[in-house]
Amino acid sequence: MITWIRKKIKQLINYIWKLFLNGLLTILPIIITIGVFKITFDFIMGWLKPLRKFVPTYLDIPYGEVILVILIIFAIGTILKIFVLRSIINTIESLVIRVPFVRPVYSGIKQLVQAVSGQDKITFKKVVLIEFPRKGMYSLGFLTSELEKELAPTDDEKYFNIFIPTTPNPTSGYFIMMPERDIHVINITRQEAMAMIISGGIIQPDMVECKLDSSKKDF
Repeated sequence: MITWIRKKIKQLINYIWKLFLNGLLTILPIIITIGVFKITFDFIMGWLKPLRKFVPTYLDIPYGEVILVILIIFAIGTILKIFVLRSIINTIESLVIRVPFVRPVYSGIKQLVQAVSGQDKITFKKVVLIEFPRKGMYSLGFLTSELEKELAPTDDEKYFNIFIPTTPNPTSGYFIMMPERDIHVINITRQEAMAMIISGGIIQPDMVECKLDSSKKDF
């Protein structure tokens, strides 16, 4: 009788523990997501706090410094659109890239942001799937340009330059040259591909259409 009671108690404890774990694993992603946004929000608000004094006190606008920054960003974007501040920004950038340790970081991040955001229409033309680093193992990459015929290993087919970012730091990666027949174009955006690479495959596009027919490439 005592053995049966102990067994039932153990089963009850295991059942309760499983319920607890199921509940925990269900709410954990939500809690972590809220925590990340909360930490980020607190950091941004602490950084913007000095701007609070520029908001008129009589307006009493909640998070007025955030609204002020948004307005400033819009203003800068508008002014840049009419090329008033372009020369000033270029001058500041030229000073920044002269700093030995800052130059590689700033240049790399700027080029990456421009390529991924779509500001640079030439750098990353297509998202591609290629066999790398060995046969049977595939990697996501970005087609950057066609290789000059003088540099191509053979003259009977086209070769293309491919950049393969690394995870989780996409500012570093591998540069390879691939023949056209080995390049498979994937119908996803550059932003979706970069999110997938940075997250190590955790974040994936809702639908991926892979064009595996090499005879239908359009670079």
